[in-house]
Amino acid sequence: MDYKEFNDKERAYYKQDFSCIDMLLRRIRNAFIHNVTVKMTNLNFNGVWDFNSKTNFTYITLFQAGKKPLRYGSIRSTMEDTINRCISKISASERFKEFDIDNPEKCRILLEFTIDKKLTDLKHLQGEKFTEHRFEPGITGLELKNVFSGIPIFYMPTDAVVNSQMSLNQALITMIKKTPIGKMTNSNPERIKLLSESDDYEMYIFRSRAFVTFHDKTIPIYRGNILYPEFNYDILLMQFIKTSDWLVENMYEDGRFLYYYDCAEDNFKDHEHPNRKEDNLYYNDLRHCGGAITLLKAYLQTHNEKYLSAARKAINFTVSISEEQDWEGEKAYYAFYNRKAKLGGTGLALIMMMQYRIITGDKTFDKYIKGYARHLMSRMCPSGEFMGYYIHPLYHNGEPLLEMTDEERKATFSFYYPGEALLGLGLFMNHFEDDENLVAQVRTKSKIALDWIVNERPKMYADLFTALPSDAWLMQAIDEFANDEEFRKEDYLNFVYTDAQSMMDRMYLEDEAPYIDYAGGFYYEFGDHYYPDGARSEGLVSAYYLAKKMGKEDFANKVLAACKLAAKCQFSLFNCEEYTFSHKNPKRSENGIRFKNTRQWVRVDSVQHVACFFIRLYWTENKPA
Repeated sequence: MDYKEFNDKERAYYKQDFSCIDMLLRRIRNAFIHNVTVKMTNLNFNGVWDFNSKTNFTYITLFQAGKKPLRYGSIRSTMEDTINRCISKISASERFKEFDIDNPEKCRILLEFTIDKKLTDLKHLQGEKFTEHRFEPGITGLELKNVFSGIPIFYMPTDAVVNSQMSLNQALITMIKKTPIGKMTNSNPERIKLLSESDDYEMYIFRSRAFVTFHDKTIPIYRGNILYPEFNYDILLMQFIKTSDWLVENMYEDGRFLYYYDCAEDNFKDHEHPNRKEDNLYYNDLRHCGGAITLLKAYLQTHNEKYLSAARKAINFTVSISEEQDWEGEKAYYAFYNRKAKLGGTGLALIMMMQYRIITGDKTFDKYIKGYARHLMSRMCPSGEFMGYYIHPLYHNGEPLLEMTDEERKATFSFYYPGEALLGLGLFMNHFEDDENLVAQVRTKSKIALDWIVNERPKMYADLFTALPSDAWLMQAIDEFANDEEFRKEDYLNFVYTDAQSMMDRMYLEDEAPYIDYAGGFYYEFGDHYYPDGARSEGLVSAYYLAKKMGKEDFANKVLAACKLAAKCQFSLFNCEEYTFSHKNPKRSENGIRFKNTRQWVRVDSVQHVACFFIRLYWTENKPA
């Protein structure tokens, strides 16, 4: 398929004048308020909505904070009849009075109509290859029609956004539950199997166009979101600042952040820990430090004391979970949380406190900074390999892991922890001036660790590496170490350049992206649903800084272009006010950053990684204020 031609047409569609839709939605609201019919007089829909009674099934949905959406779909012989049928059925609902329809600030109206409908079946439907039968969450919808009654069941593209779904099976189960098959068994795989074996249904796949009101205007939405047609530094900074504000506003008195928020359900239940009770929700000490690091960067950019004050609270929480150990006759400290002492937990604690010290000059936490550095060195094998855990409840009866077998080290292997530890040590080596002996130790140990991780780890753990690299922390660490000329070894630098190139090789580009918002997203295999990935992008922007530092201008410019494309892709993860129409509590979700475009989950690290990538990319052209 010629994706460029298809996407050029899509972009052209969204550049149109949608005043006809804006006027239509104003008339729809007026019809609800005054119980009148909508007339299509003086509305020219040519090129915006080429109405076809065979393909344009149309939904109108009312959204309001705290209310279950109210919608109705219909198809009649004319657009006017279709719209009025939807209005009359919604108005007749007992729930209609719950909505403040006359207040556009509270009640938002979504208009969505189907296009490009074609017959398909379960044998052809899939989500891994780009074919005309691909189910793409937020872009394609499904119609399941009973061949005897003719009654259709629709899964509209925006249902993926409203229901926080992103898989074909989720869409199928949502529809099947509305059929007699849904009552035959509680097993979802069995339900899908029964549907595939039934001759009672026809399946269609389609796309849609959707528009939603926002205050006194109408917005065309794509994958349930507003479109960002190009990269823009102002958007980059705005999202970073508002996201930092979200972290401050969602911080507890003890210094922890709101760890996880489900915008669709308005609750804090983590999908990875669904059975935790409300009074004992999961928290993660590594991601906690990432939140504080974001706030420190916000303070560096703005000099607003609220960010620094919140960062100090977060640092004090980490102090409260730090335990003491003896290492070579000196005090060492490590972060201990959830019955675990992770290498990365102490590494990120050191990164956080060193960045605080660098930015403020405040030496309040020097005891812990030096203690963390000692602990990280204590977890290094003579070879240079880091051991991933100091304490783990499943090993050695929860006692300190002073030594680990090869099998234990492989079972607890992490791509992230050693890079986090090394970035902390790099910051310590380059910026801590008050303990020359300890800095010298860190320098010696870090060289050994970098040699091992760059040259030996790929051999020892070859089976754990993937085509799309994930070691962004190590890329950041090598960039930091390269501020010292002794650490500008070719193999270190090439590790960063090679990983950056691999990331760029597995990034959807403008001319090859199958959907217009894919460009800048990563993939393992071409055909994967795209990854708008802030964590990897932090490594990518570090590659830019390193290449720039080393005078590799051509490569730096290439990486910078890729970073801008990645940032544009990630813009749509931001919960702007326009986007939150389907959220139960938009005031809480607004300014958070989601995992995926249709997934309505916000976690402190989904916020942190994107935010930190954004501000470092912003600083490539604009120095901190």
